[in-house]
Amino acid sequence: MPQSQRDVRNRVASVKNIETITSAMAMVAAARLRRAEQRIAALRPYASGIRLMTRRAADAAGSVPRVPLLQERAEVGTVGLLLVAGDRGLAGAFNSNIVRAGVAAGREHEGVGRRVIYLASGRRVASSLTFRGLPLMDSFTGFTDRPGYADARRIAQRLTAAFLDGEVDQVEVLYNGYRSAISQTVQREILLPLQRATVTEVDPSEEEASDVHPGVRGRPEYEPDAVAVMNRLVQDYVEISIYRALLESTASEHGARMTAMRNASDNAAELIQDLTLQMNRARQAAITQEIMEVVAGAEGIA
Repeated sequence: MPQSQRDVRNRVASVKNIETITSAMAMVAAARLRRAEQRIAALRPYASGIRLMTRRAADAAGSVPRVPLLQERAEVGTVGLLLVAGDRGLAGAFNSNIVRAGVAAGREHEGVGRRVIYLASGRRVASSLTFRGLPLMDSFTGFTDRPGYADARRIAQRLTAAFLDGEVDQVEVLYNGYRSAISQTVQREILLPLQRATVTEVDPSEEEASDVHPGVRGRPEYEPDAVAVMNRLVQDYVEISIYRALLESTASEHGARMTAMRNASDNAAELIQDLTLQMNRARQAAITQEIMEVVAGAEGIA
């Protein structure tokens, strides 16, 4: 059934309102994305320093297995999966990609006889896991737009407690790694137990950059001992790893939302053009019909 000019005009006004909203959301996401990129850049030197100190402390400690968070279990019976996403939607496939990857990882572990429990950072992930009926150990929400280090510490304490208490034998984290505003890649990393190579491998450039006097090396002394220092550094390393995942996820969310809202604005603009053309054609047809009626009436009188 053809639409009247009034109906088409109302649709044009409605789509214009949507375009205004999506354009504003794209600009807000772009501004937040720039701040998120700055926070990631600011974190890198600190994270590099933690890796370097952890490696040197591990070398001095000698017996790394004396550190509880580095001890691998003889058999992995239960795996905890931390899924990091957002509290809000309107970001394309940002949240659903993490849910799909987490469910796939869970099925992979269940396929080899392991029990899987989930932890969620982000309201969308938590609701999706609950809807699917998957076991949710804990959820952390309300900070995904701008996560703080305290949020990362809270998550790290929950995970390390679960690992040390034997609730889980292995912890993995899945998050959207930030590449660019239009490119985010799902990352899957083993968080606990920390493999020795993961803790101690440091980019040589990072080590050189950290030396106050390049070429001069000394043997550091640890108080009370290297093992105690190592225990503290490993905990910090876990917190930094989670904090980095949160920041990467936040930047990815803003980038995905900016791209999605720009695409929505472009689609709205195209729809407005189509509707305007449709409205003009309907107006032209109505005018033509009126002219024909006037001509026919004039001919009838004549």
